[in-house]
Amino acid sequence: MSDVLGLLRAELGERVDTDPGSLDEARADKSGHRSPERGIAVVHAASVADVQATMRIAHRTGTPVVVRGAGTGLAGGANTGRGEIALSLRSMDRIVEVRADDLLAVVEPGILNAALNERLAAHGLWWAPDPASRDISTVGGNIATGAGGLLCAKYGVVRDAVLGLDVVLADGRLISVGHRSVKGVTGYDLTALMIGSEGTLGVVVGATLKLRRLVPGTTRTLTATFPDVRAAAVASAAVTASGAQPAIMELMDAESLAASHALLGLPSPLAGAAQLTVQTDGIAAADEQAAIAAVLTAAGGAVRLATDDAEAAQLWQVRRSMHPAMERLGTTLIEDVSVPRSALPAMFDEIARIETEFGVTIPTVCHAGDGNLHPNFVFEGEGVPDHIWDAAGALFRAALALGGTLTGEHGIGVLKSRWLADELGADQDALQRGIKAVFDPTGILNPGKVFASQP
Repeated sequence: MSDVLGLLRAELGERVDTDPGSLDEARADKSGHRSPERGIAVVHAASVADVQATMRIAHRTGTPVVVRGAGTGLAGGANTGRGEIALSLRSMDRIVEVRADDLLAVVEPGILNAALNERLAAHGLWWAPDPASRDISTVGGNIATGAGGLLCAKYGVVRDAVLGLDVVLADGRLISVGHRSVKGVTGYDLTALMIGSEGTLGVVVGATLKLRRLVPGTTRTLTATFPDVRAAAVASAAVTASGAQPAIMELMDAESLAASHALLGLPSPLAGAAQLTVQTDGIAAADEQAAIAAVLTAAGGAVRLATDDAEAAQLWQVRRSMHPAMERLGTTLIEDVSVPRSALPAMFDEIARIETEFGVTIPTVCHAGDGNLHPNFVFEGEGVPDHIWDAAGALFRAALALGGTLTGEHGIGVLKSRWLADELGADQDALQRGIKAVFDPTGILNPGKVFASQP
């Protein structure tokens, strides 16, 4: 360890941080999971050269490296432990270039999602990925996890909004993948491969982003309250089947809705009530709002139209307060599965079955516009109890059985690695491990994440 620290300090000087507080911070992300022990050091990279120097030293000494942004991940993917270097890219936060004529921007990975869009607005542009953590999560972290968010049903996820990447490989070499043009199919699509790879294939040090013009017109918001969550899920599927395209459609079950109301000091909702909150945008926002309201009313919902922006903001505050509301109830394992939108009612049936079988309550919110659910498991203490893992495993298997996936936007990290092969199957699992070995032959890039130990 001392040799590695000496080499890092000789190359990077004060950018090498061994303060115990910094090392403790690097042990955890927002998932609630922590590495059992501290890492060697946190390297606060300020340039591509800093990243290359770190990776060359790590490659030469066989030292594992865990890449970190803002530490807002929910799967333990950026947690740094014993014998590992935490490579922080948070200081690499420049916008290198904005080309409004080509609808692209080149940025460093440490820039915050919301800060990027604040600066793009001056150009009449925005970057569409919209994770709930946009105010505190980095673009590099969004790319590493393949993030989504509230707006992705209409405007796409990170994978739809990245044209190219600059990547430092495990041995310190720098490559550029992708393109600046709208079209480009030369060779294998390594850009798509890197997105969602959670720091296991390389270190993203730059990104060429695909932008959109700001949406003209205004936004309109409505809520629809239903007697139970299944009725709300059936209604959301009816909106999709109707051909309507809301910008956002969020579902909160009774437990999550009540918790958010309590946090915000709002009157308690009706017992058992679930709620859909829907936003339309663009020049046809009012007409689309009316059409969706008609569908939800026909499905049995009590519809409320926001009369102005202030009322709409209050309605959305209820949804965006879900995670702080859960934190008040105890330690929270925030999960993330996706199913086909038509299967949402069946997935909520499965959640109810699992609650009964395991004697747990699973407050759940859902990006109903794209079928991405966030079930929450609340418990006391730091370590996840075995019965919670058992219930989570049953929930994951239920999502897979309905044609879904283990994760829509949070990633695998350490929390879901034991179930990865259940979704991939033996042949694909072997192929993906082989790809990992090509990019990282000595196994120093985020070891122990995504892929569990070889069966």
